[in-house]
Amino acid sequence: MKKKIFLTITSIIGIIIIGFGSYFVYLYTKVEKTADKIYEPIDGEGKTAGKQREEDIKDKKPISILLMGVDERKNDVGRSDALIVMTLNPSTEKLQMVSIPRDTRTEIVGNGSIDRINSAYALGGVKMAIDTVEAFTGEKMNYYIRINMEALSGMVDALGGISLYNEIEWKDEGYYKKGYHYQLGNIELDGPQALGYARMRKLDPQGDFGRNERQRKVITAIIDKGLNLSSVTKYDELLGALGENVKTNISLNDMMSIGKNYRNARNHIEQYEVKGENARIDGKELIVVSDEEKEKVHQMIGDNLNLH
Repeated sequence: MKKKIFLTITSIIGIIIIGFGSYFVYLYTKVEKTADKIYEPIDGEGKTAGKQREEDIKDKKPISILLMGVDERKNDVGRSDALIVMTLNPSTEKLQMVSIPRDTRTEIVGNGSIDRINSAYALGGVKMAIDTVEAFTGEKMNYYIRINMEALSGMVDALGGISLYNEIEWKDEGYYKKGYHYQLGNIELDGPQALGYARMRKLDPQGDFGRNERQRKVITAIIDKGLNLSSVTKYDELLGALGENVKTNISLNDMMSIGKNYRNARNHIEQYEVKGENARIDGKELIVVSDEEKEKVHQMIGDNLNLH
């Protein structure tokens, strides 16, 4: 099975809004078209909720974004095999990313079942996935970003590649970049290599936990490269890479406010992986998370949202 990957469009598009110079009108038109194409409100969400979010980000209040990485193909709804709760606090200049393993056992809200958390998206789309994550963490998600892994390669290439520190050495299994050698230490990755880096699980002693750590590294590298991007041509390529592969309930106005008011949240990045015990239940390999761990995650997210 293909391994899934996700990233945050928020920071990347946010930087496009800043510092346009003489290209402002040209780029704004392109950004506006892309933003309209990827904008998709949550089913049943009224205008009041959107208006409140708009006011909150203008007032620079902390916000939460659920990042979902899916692998959707024709006639296949896919699963959200990459889930990260990202919170941004502009006053403390802190960006927090909490990864939830795809095999986490939890209640699937709206379906009446107990299953892997990644099945919520397959059973009920974005809304069921959000409802399930909110119930699991005990915190409300202000926004969501859903991205198909097919967009990642194009976005990394549009940025001219990314740089990161690799902690384990291995040779690619051959799906994305046949025979590529991921050496220990600082490495440069193009789009296909970044996919291979983010998808590998079997050769990692930590399995899914190690893969989720690499996914967070890819996100951080993309944000760092995007915030330092200066080429207008690259902006063009970046927008073109989004296409049908990204959906979000972040409007263009909200993107502009986030880009302006939350930019410095990346100054302090905190990453955490939800911990649990492996178990085989009803023939399925699952991760069982204790009540104590759930409470820890609840407090962690709430603290960065200034709720506790």
